[in-house]
Amino acid sequence: MSATYSIIIADDHAMFLDGLTSILSEEKSIKIILTAKTGTQVLKYLRINKDEKIDLVITDINMPEMDGVALNQAIKFEFPQIKTLVVSMLEEAKKIKQLTEANANGYISKNAEKTELLNAITNILEGDNYFSPRIKQVLMEAMFSEKSSPEIALTKRETEVLKLIAQEFTTQEIADQLFLSKHTIESYRKNLISKLGVRNLAGLTRYAVEKGLLA
Repeated sequence: MSATYSIIIADDHAMFLDGLTSILSEEKSIKIILTAKTGTQVLKYLRINKDEKIDLVITDINMPEMDGVALNQAIKFEFPQIKTLVVSMLEEAKKIKQLTEANANGYISKNAEKTELLNAITNILEGDNYFSPRIKQVLMEAMFSEKSSPEIALTKRETEVLKLIAQEFTTQEIADQLFLSKHTIESYRKNLISKLGVRNLAGLTRYAVEKGLLA
């Protein structure tokens, strides 16, 4: 990299933030503009300094106030010219998919070697995307898993009952809201447990969360 690039780093772990700052401070082509502990701080800075050229935001996923997924989405919506690189210990397929769908430019593990980190940054700043082999593997495994597990179709009423169960309403409260008998709601609950292949109410709640029914 011959040009000089301006970078922002967001991570709520001070030790990692200091380590990353130390590594990048050695690179003559990189200028660290801001280090932040929350996504909120990054977004506030970008909104206040709209005329300042920022080339890349490096962010963790798990942060207070605004996590890395929400930060990436906000950056890509408000500042689409800014590149984003996620550096995280998290290898959750759903989060990775959300980031790729929101046009994140890269994703590597916090366990990555210094050479891979710099390689990822270089690739992204030069116009390419970079996702580590492990992250690509997680995405591929999730895709194959989805294909082998066909989507279970729920009726409108089943979905309503499931959402209310996941929101911790009692059987009687659900019956009152849907103008049905308590016995009918109990039947829906038993049928949902059987249909979705879960063991209990916790399983129903987990399914509802995974499918985004509470969003």
